[in-house]
Amino acid sequence: MVDLLLGLQWGDEGKGKIVDVLTKNYDIIARFQGGPNAGHTLEFDGIKHVLHTIPSGIFHENALNIVGNGVVIDPVIFKKELDNLEKFNIDIVLRLLISRKAHLILPTHRLLDAASEASKGKAKIGSTLKGIGPTYMDKTGRNGLRVGDLEFDTWRKKYRALANKHEAMIDFYNVDIQYDLKELEDEFCEGVEALKKLTFIDSEEFIFKAQAEGKKILAEGAQGSLLDIDFGTYPYVTSSNTTAAGACTGLGVAPNKIGSVLGIFKAYATRVGSGPFPTELFDNDGETMARVGNEFGATTGRPRRCGWLDLVALKYAVQINGVTELMMMKADVLSGFETIKVCTAYMYGGEKIKHLPFNIESDNVIPVYTELKGWSKDLTKLRKVEDLPPALNEYITFLEKELNVPIKIVSVGPDRLQTIHR
Repeated sequence: MVDLLLGLQWGDEGKGKIVDVLTKNYDIIARFQGGPNAGHTLEFDGIKHVLHTIPSGIFHENALNIVGNGVVIDPVIFKKELDNLEKFNIDIVLRLLISRKAHLILPTHRLLDAASEASKGKAKIGSTLKGIGPTYMDKTGRNGLRVGDLEFDTWRKKYRALANKHEAMIDFYNVDIQYDLKELEDEFCEGVEALKKLTFIDSEEFIFKAQAEGKKILAEGAQGSLLDIDFGTYPYVTSSNTTAAGACTGLGVAPNKIGSVLGIFKAYATRVGSGPFPTELFDNDGETMARVGNEFGATTGRPRRCGWLDLVALKYAVQINGVTELMMMKADVLSGFETIKVCTAYMYGGEKIKHLPFNIESDNVIPVYTELKGWSKDLTKLRKVEDLPPALNEYITFLEKELNVPIKIVSVGPDRLQTIHR
């Protein structure tokens, strides 16, 4: 069986930390969608690591890490990630495998992304400008360049045809974007050479065999369920399926081979970039969450918008993913709030509803809150479940009852040791 680990909000839930904590229980960690728009942060031994494409199990000696077919890879960013890992003496060639069917992000994909976003003016969707959208568009448009193409002499010809097409499209947007393609291509080719030193695999066959051998596999998602191309807050979404279904298509795993579905959420809510956010705060409480939670994007550095936990949206994510157990992150950030609010319903078109409607823009939705008692205890030094303050236990019990799924892990800080198992 393959267990899944997914973010249940708008990304940034803390997936990297939890994968790192859980890797000791698995033989294989496999990324199944997204690309370098992901920023998975891991902290241990006083060092903070941010991974963008490489799976979060890379620091564990006994785990194999697979970049699946559903992922899009930017060779330039990938090479930088590899360079950053050099000082840790990790046997990358042995520990990291790349699917031949994964698509490559070209320099012109990034330029296209920037041109498209610039042309939208105020209607921009808040893209990370990493070329993700245009790469997935080429994938569905059947023009894409894949990792497996690099094993054939024809890849440069394929690259040239696609890059030329992109340049014509950039001109069409008629926005002022300055770039030196020659310089970008030199960097891209260096990245390709670094990529070619790794082992390329037919990942679906590899994973099938690993399952047959009884290996334990954890599929690692990127972004969050509310950014899913189908089920997220469209059009302010990413370009891939971030939900459980994406693991089946992003790794070639049969639906009946999915085991546990581990859902990660923050004790409050955050969002980067544009898009609706019903529980967003514009007061001191929101400011405190942002400051204490150090809410800045691991990939973009952009400040995250903060708000109270939205149970309507969280229930929706639990439903569409078939979540079997939950992990609550950043409980420590809520220490010091006298009252904690949780959105348990929406007023929508004059009616009180408990499901996520088609449109959750602020003009259409008013959150309905339930208030709970806060706690003042500093949680960051706590290591045992019996040390959690009573008000936090009440908060957890309330959420479990509403979501009908057990909360198995409570995170009280960024370090792997700041993890309480319930």
